[in-house]
Amino acid sequence: MEKERGFSDSTIIEQCLKLSEETGEVCKAVRKHSSLPIDPTSSTGSVGAELADVLIYVAAIANRAGVDLSEALREKEQVNETRVWT
Repeated sequence: MEKERGFSDSTIIEQCLKLSEETGEVCKAVRKHSSLPIDPTSSTGSVGAELADVLIYVAAIANRAGVDLSEALREKEQVNETRVWT
């Protein structure tokens, strides 16, 4: 997908910065979804569309860092299962 769209040459740092931007867009979409005021001149996608963008960037960062996201999630959940949540 990245090659198709011309993003495959982006560095991991560039992808992290883009992820941060997309996270802000998720927050804006949640504000809109929750009927909170947003800038009427800005375009805002749906919560689902913006979350999908976040996942795309997370996957891109994982690819550049050689991280298997499925395995990382399983390992992290094993740690989380031992934590005490307050």
